[in-house]
Amino acid sequence: MNQYETVFILTPVLSDEQMKEAVNKFKGILADNGAEIINEELWGLKKLAYSIEKKSTGFYVMLEFKAQPEFLKTLEVQYRRDERVLRYLTVKMEKYAAEYAEKRRTNKKEA
Repeated sequence: MNQYETVFILTPVLSDEQMKEAVNKFKGILADNGAEIINEELWGLKKLAYSIEKKSTGFYVMLEFKAQPEFLKTLEVQYRRDERVLRYLTVKMEKYAAEYAEKRRTNKKEA
């Protein structure tokens, strides 16, 4: 299993309830496919660097998880099918990136 980090941007026209429902949908997809969710961060409504579909803001969500490499295609297909997702990016975390993320999480808990 590899460790991955995915960030996706949801459309700003969603209510808080609809946004949480969308996040839970993707967490469910991860869980159903045997992925282990390590960390979840809701970054909230942020301004986009450029307009996407005539929208200048979006809800940013970051999920850190461990999964098999074959699963990424399934996840990205689900992102593309969901009209609430404006953009997404999934990256494989290398050893040092995973260590840094672990330190960042522990520092955040202590603060």
